[in-house]
Amino acid sequence: MKKNVCYYRVIYGDTDQMGVVYYANYLRWFEMGRTELLRQLGAPYSSIEDRGLFFPVAEVSSRYLKSARFDDEIAVETYVQEIARASIVFGYKILRKNDGALLVEGWTRHACLDRLGKVVRIPRQLDDVLRTATAD
Repeated sequence: MKKNVCYYRVIYGDTDQMGVVYYANYLRWFEMGRTELLRQLGAPYSSIEDRGLFFPVAEVSSRYLKSARFDDEIAVETYVQEIARASIVFGYKILRKNDGALLVEGWTRHACLDRLGKVVRIPRQLDDVLRTATAD
């Protein structure tokens, strides 16, 4: 399975009054991870949207295990977990870089929509690219 790993340093604005990363920011980092994975696979979001396709989040799950804090450097690991006829599931692991602690794991399910917002089948060419990412 191919995965992408990207890094981010937590800024003060990512944290709450206790200095702990606000939970919704992990979802932003999921997005950062899948954007970079698609770019790595040669199918950046911009090229997908140029073809009139959109992949909005239809479902999300995240399990918070440990907290990230201000100035932590995190690693966002992203991979294609599942591909269906008209949807994709991306999996994520967010780790603290200095000690490798698993902070959050989760997934997002994305529906494939056309410009009119109608659910459509993932085109064969894109499906093939995504399936190469799931091969061992």
